[in-house]
Amino acid sequence: MKYAMFSPAAGEAPRLGVVNGPRVVDVPAVMRGVSNAPASVLSLIHEGADARTHRMSDIAAAIHQSGEQHSYAAESVRWFAPIPRPSKNVFCLGLNYAAHAKESSQARGREMKIPTVPVIFTKAPTTVSGPFDDVLVDRNATQQVDWEVELGVVIGTTGRNIARADALLHVFGYTVINDLSARDLQQQHMQWFKGKSLDGFCPMGPVIVTADEFGDPQGKRLQCRVNGAMKQDGHTSNMIFPVDVIIEWLSKGMTLEAGDVIATGTPEGVGMGRTPQEFLVNGDVVETEVEGIGVLRNRILDGR
Repeated sequence: MKYAMFSPAAGEAPRLGVVNGPRVVDVPAVMRGVSNAPASVLSLIHEGADARTHRMSDIAAAIHQSGEQHSYAAESVRWFAPIPRPSKNVFCLGLNYAAHAKESSQARGREMKIPTVPVIFTKAPTTVSGPFDDVLVDRNATQQVDWEVELGVVIGTTGRNIARADALLHVFGYTVINDLSARDLQQQHMQWFKGKSLDGFCPMGPVIVTADEFGDPQGKRLQCRVNGAMKQDGHTSNMIFPVDVIIEWLSKGMTLEAGDVIATGTPEGVGMGRTPQEFLVNGDVVETEVEGIGVLRNRILDGR
């Protein structure tokens, strides 16, 4: 299934939805009268694996029974990030595609080295923005905003020291992430957290596709377009560290909790790696897409 957070009209509180073809089903409405029915994606995830399986079956049955009642045309609703406020930082992988590692090294005048262990950093929870939100860029903070399309992973089952063979069993589903980056801040601070963590710099969504429906996470195409021009066109099969290895490494000695979000790295084609370099300016529209999930469409606006 494809889960989302939406509201039928501007100004209304976000609620849990299921995307059913061209329509979004209002889950709290179809589950009205059911005790403790989930109101958000996170509350569904936090029910735990066994209870969640039964709950999702109940949701599917209620949707089937209701037909198009309590549903809205997808283009008419207000979309939110499926996890609008993660409970902690978004985990991120750097340099997880060899061609991107090469372009990054060249842009910085460094010797290229393929990572032998995952390069991990984080983005603050305040970076998360909706799949179609404008991203307001404080130009007092950065003049070099770059794009990065990434496959996002949402943990469904808490675990520590997770074996690679079991890693994908801990995944609730997958989403699209644009790991927007302030390259000048990265360069100034000699690390990535600040340059990756400006407000709004993690557009996410439009849905979370459950792991059973999404299939093999290493078999998906990723694309990024700026003002309609293709900038990135990659494939998750080219990850240096696939999703199961990422989860194995992250969970070594550290608990991954249900609801945690992981951004798995970006393929080549970022603005920093181009000649001449390209960065996002006021009014640019960035579309980031992962096969089988959907498209984020975010306009960059100068603001504070």
